Amino acid sequence: MREALVLGIGNVLWADEGFGVRCAEALLQDWELPPGVMALDGGTQGLYLLPYVQESRRLLVFDAIDFGLPPGTLRVLEGEAVPAFMGAKKMSLHQTGFQEVLACAALQGWEPASVVLIGVQPVELEDFGGSLRPAVRAQVPRAVELAVERLATWGLAARPRPGRAAAS
Repeated sequence: MREALVLGIGNVLWADEGFGVRCAEALLQDWELPPGVMALDGGTQGLYLLPYVQESRRLLVFDAIDFGLPPGTLRVLEGEAVPAFMGAKKMSLHQTGFQEVLACAALQGWEPASVVLIGVQPVELEDFGGSLRPAVRAQVPRAVELAVERLATWGLAARPRPGRAAAS
């Protein structure tokens, strides 16, 4: 069993919807993950992510979430605060698919030690062909820093890659 899965979900073709994927990319680019930790661009793969989730003791997810907060606001949710069941309030365009992943994993006996969501309030989700808006793009380094800090609290310390500055 893997110690932790860091999962970036979202659609990079739809403006701020790509935040989660961009965070996973930045983590992999700037940090060496310890053995037992996998970072994955989950895109919009939905139930195809089920085996990756079930093979992990801990799950950390990056995502663009409509919290109703000022654009660019980062928020960290943990445990039961992470919507995990069908019928929960839809908080992003693709989350229903990920809710199904978590619900299916739970139905099959997956009991994670921890589930953490690092979410950003998007500026724009529905701009096909757009990229991250500046307020959201500016939060990628901080979101990655929060993930690295969380991994460390789990005893899974990442190291900055040579030639890369640590997130500030």
